[in-house]
Amino acid sequence: MSYLSREASNLPEELWSRVDSAVVGAARRALTGRRFLPIYGPLGAGTRAVPVDDADALAEAETGGLITAQGRKFVQIPTVYEDFVLLARDLESAAQTGLPVDLSGAERAAERCALKEDGLVFFGSAELGYDGLLTVPGAKKIARQDWSAGENAFADVAAGVEHFTEKGVYGAYALAVSPDLYLQLQRLQPGTGLLEADRVAKLVDGRLYRTPVLGKGRAVLVACDAKNVDLAVGQDMAAAYLEQKDLNHSLRVVETVLPRIKRRDAVVVFE
Repeated sequence: MSYLSREASNLPEELWSRVDSAVVGAARRALTGRRFLPIYGPLGAGTRAVPVDDADALAEAETGGLITAQGRKFVQIPTVYEDFVLLARDLESAAQTGLPVDLSGAERAAERCALKEDGLVFFGSAELGYDGLLTVPGAKKIARQDWSAGENAFADVAAGVEHFTEKGVYGAYALAVSPDLYLQLQRLQPGTGLLEADRVAKLVDGRLYRTPVLGKGRAVLVACDAKNVDLAVGQDMAAAYLEQKDLNHSLRVVETVLPRIKRRDAVVVFE
């Protein structure tokens, strides 16, 4: 039996295809981290752990005739999931009328799963020992000025880019901001004819993103090349079959993912 256990159900292939489309479409609209993080994988659902390197400390060391890698740890890939139900009467009605089954539940589950993934990307999990972009120890912290006034936002982000230059962190940059800060950037700068958002976006080659996961008043600048940070994917997001209970079908949107921050100098947090 496969990991997704679809063969345990009597749901037709055409319905599974529609569920897949609904899940993937909803997730793509909701996900933010994957828009700028390189993907490592998919490695398969059976991949339980991946190496997470400290790029600045990685080296081989010999002790008592044994060689090991320093600056490397193996971290378990967590499972992210959300459940939903397909009602038996809805399926029967669709079969009788020829109308498509309403898959709003699958889309909502995919959206919630996507937000959980982004929560892991940006905040990690202190309880489980996972680092996120805003919580990784050693990241550069910059006291955020009032982004609703003057050129403060541009100056702060420029300072973050300057930090990357000083540390020799080159490549592509991306800026993720909370919705309130994004709205503060939607104003014309006097004498330029440009929105502050446009000026800031030019510093990161257009890679400016907003995400509700950040809450309010938060922003993070990332040097997002794979040598600095990526997202390890075991099982990519998909729908799995759980059981039939009370005639209804229980399904699960499931994935296994882990953000890997390899160079802490590649992250600037605006507080």
